Amino acid sequence: MKKFLAAAAGACAVLLSSAATYAADRIVFVGHWSESDAFFNVVRNSAQLAADQMGVKIEFRNPSGGDLSEMGRLIDQAAASKPTGIISTVPDENIVDAPLSNAVAAGIPVVIVNSGTADIAKKVGALRYIGQAEYEAGKAAGEKAKAANVKSFVCVNHFFQHPASHQRCNGFADGLGVKLASQEIDSGTDPNDVVTRTAAYLKAHPDTQAILTLGPTGADPMINWIHEQGAGDKYYFATFDLSKDIAAAMKEGLIKVAVDQQPFIQGYDAVQVLTNYARFSVLQANDVYSGPGLIVKDNLAQVLSLAGKYR
Repeated sequence: MKKFLAAAAGACAVLLSSAATYAADRIVFVGHWSESDAFFNVVRNSAQLAADQMGVKIEFRNPSGGDLSEMGRLIDQAAASKPTGIISTVPDENIVDAPLSNAVAAGIPVVIVNSGTADIAKKVGALRYIGQAEYEAGKAAGEKAKAANVKSFVCVNHFFQHPASHQRCNGFADGLGVKLASQEIDSGTDPNDVVTRTAAYLKAHPDTQAILTLGPTGADPMINWIHEQGAGDKYYFATFDLSKDIAAAMKEGLIKVAVDQQPFIQGYDAVQVLTNYARFSVLQANDVYSGPGLIVKDNLAQVLSLAGKYR
């Protein structure tokens, strides 16, 4: 019995020691979102869920007002705090390349999510890239619109400075089999600007058949505008990502297709990859492509209850 109790005490000590080690795990997530970006709520929610389940502390940092020029400084500050790992988006490679490379050189594991590419991840020395193939996603949506006889569109680009945004617009144009040219506009992120600039384009180009938004920042105000104009049957409306407003608009048939890059996977898997790497020195073999998946009215029900939270 003494031997058993001694062994049990030893096992408990090991478990307590492991728990203490795990409790010290801290991940910093640096993302390019603005505070009002509904899409990134899903990424944050899923990352927080993984952190809670794995007993990891996670900190979220983003540039005020979505100012991308702050991203490098935020990554440098995150690295200086010596976290277990860093998760980062790559809105502009020129801004974050050196800070991420420096973090890796300092021995801090990095995972790139959402924006960026597998090639960029490899270049800076990140463990993995978790995100969507943006051009292919746009093309898939464009092919869906082409099947509905769409031949012209406006791409409402709310993050115009981001290279991935143009890949989405170009992919959609190629899916239709048309040139993008001037069919892409910089809408800004303010809802009033989104509506004003898009409405001005549509007035100047009355033959425009489709509206493509690149996420809830563009989609949500345009949904309201279309309702106000009574123009629900006038445009083929396609969008990237989901929100409660987008899901409701799909349910009523206003939005025909939404490109789902499954942001849940981006947040959740990034925390999981870093945590397992830190604790057990294990790493999955490949990068993770979380999308694209196309959501239409027929398969909307299965994600409707989770829209805006985990979908």
